[in-house]
Amino acid sequence: MEVKGCRSELEVFRRSMIETVSRRDSVSVKCSPSSQNLQMSTPRTMPLTIRNTYSIPTKTEFRASSAPLIPNPFPELCSPTHSPVLTGSFSGRDPPSNSSTHVLRVFGDATHSRSVLVTSGTTAHDVCRMLAHNAHCTDKESWALIEHHSALGLERCLEDHELVVQVQSSWPVESDTKLIFRKNYAKYEFFKKPVLFFPEHMISDSADVTKGMTSSELVQNMVKSGSCPEIQGFLHVREGGKKSWKKLYFVLRRSGLYCSNKGQSKEPRHLQFIGDLEDLNVFTVFNGRKLYGAPGEHVFCIKALKDRFRCQDLKLMCADSEQSRTCWITAFRLFKHGKQLQCNYQLSQSSARLHKPSRQDSKYADREESMVAMDFSGKSGGRVIQNPHEAQNAEQEEGHSWRKREALRHSLPTNGHGPQLSAVHQVQPWFHGGVSRTEAQRLLEEQGQVDGMFLVRDSQLHAQCFVLSLCHKLKTKHYLIIPLEQGDKQYYTMDDGVTLFTDLLQLVEFHQINRGILPVCLKHPCTCIAL
Repeated sequence: MEVKGCRSELEVFRRSMIETVSRRDSVSVKCSPSSQNLQMSTPRTMPLTIRNTYSIPTKTEFRASSAPLIPNPFPELCSPTHSPVLTGSFSGRDPPSNSSTHVLRVFGDATHSRSVLVTSGTTAHDVCRMLAHNAHCTDKESWALIEHHSALGLERCLEDHELVVQVQSSWPVESDTKLIFRKNYAKYEFFKKPVLFFPEHMISDSADVTKGMTSSELVQNMVKSGSCPEIQGFLHVREGGKKSWKKLYFVLRRSGLYCSNKGQSKEPRHLQFIGDLEDLNVFTVFNGRKLYGAPGEHVFCIKALKDRFRCQDLKLMCADSEQSRTCWITAFRLFKHGKQLQCNYQLSQSSARLHKPSRQDSKYADREESMVAMDFSGKSGGRVIQNPHEAQNAEQEEGHSWRKREALRHSLPTNGHGPQLSAVHQVQPWFHGGVSRTEAQRLLEEQGQVDGMFLVRDSQLHAQCFVLSLCHKLKTKHYLIIPLEQGDKQYYTMDDGVTLFTDLLQLVEFHQINRGILPVCLKHPCTCIAL
């Protein structure tokens, strides 16, 4: 009796399971047309869907899920918080095919970002050109993509030929790693001034193979040909997983990075091989003292491509000065990429010349071509100025007279409160408002800290005054701009009234041509944009 009862209960259970499965199949069949309609009715979500665009799931993967196959319209909500690696991340998988498309999130600052649809063959140069065009940047030169690791304090400027999808595939899924779009004037500055990037005391004696040639001539010839001299010098180094730093002598050659275990000896038996440059990436480290207990501020590190982003996988190094750190990082790039860097530089120069606005591409081409320079100073009416130099001088005089009229208009008293200060500087890209001295130095360092790079900010110590922060020889200097009243007019000066300017725009334009009291002319404005 008990056996019959058990059999009957088992048969009832089997029948109920069959009915449940049949109902589930019918529901999935009924839902499949609606899923197709949903997919076609929400085309705006398709660019964000980058999951499995290059691989087809197997049948077992479909059977493992009992839910209907409806595409997720908000894939970014399924990724970790503030993570630039979206749900369709391919970390740890095979590289996707060139026909697949992916969404790349790029940050302009800490809060503003923009998503860009890219393919597997998209380079960093392509992304920079696309973002500069969409952001309506008037200056499309020297933009770069920065690989930023906040938790580890690492940054690296992507080379123009690097594939952004391949770089992103090496990131951990649950990390705060992101790409930042900003200026980097020092990316190719060593091609223009190679002697400043390679100090004579850091060039190895064995590198001077050409007799009768000075070290500066050797550096110029090698860098222009896409090569680099052998670099040597002392560095403080910290091995992965350790807390102590020790000072060792390093030699950087085309064959790799070496460390001497006996003072400054470069004999083969005393040199220890550290790594091949083809398998390494070099990063700049910020907050090195706080994060890693570095003996100085000029910290950088090397990491093997196969290693993960962990503290124990980083080989940290600390240089004695910013010039020394810049020399090591530049030599790493030249030895690793060689002539490719020279091709990237030439491409950036040619694209910059191509993107300069021409008369034919202007919206007002026909109107401008129909205009001529006129002189109305005589009593007999206007005359056409045929000489181009005279026409240019007339244009400059007209600009100066316009500025004088504007200055007179702003200097008129309003409501009995004295002269009104000009606010034309507030819309300029080089004006950064009330940023602090430390923040200004950080912005200049992030964008290359090359000679002539500058910004203007409000003074935090003196009311109604401004500060000009200027880079020179890898250092930042600050100059106070004070307002000065003469009669009923308001002026600005940096040299105690010797040179007067009606507004900050005139002051900047003057020092872009004349040094004045500055060590170098103003050349590169420190610019920040919100994507």
